Amino acid sequence: MTQITLHTIKPMVIEKLQNLAQEHQRSLEEEISVILENAVGNQEESKGNAFWGGLLHFRQTIESEELIFADDDFANLRDRTVGKAINL
Repeated sequence: MTQITLHTIKPMVIEKLQNLAQEHQRSLEEEISVILENAVGNQEESKGNAFWGGLLHFRQTIESEELIFADDDFANLRDRTVGKAINL
């Protein structure tokens, strides 16, 4: 694998990257690799994988913001009407 050395990264950026790595239970190197892969896009990634990546991101956001959903949040969400009547 290719090695990259960066000399001019602000300490605040390093700290944020370390926090992200800790939240995702990754090493700093792994976290930076994931960020770079997401930034350039994975040409081989299928739409299905993109969906699961989006779902994972959604779940991580919910967890990091400590949001809690209950069944009541989804009550009456679905439109149960039969549909539009048409004349054939």
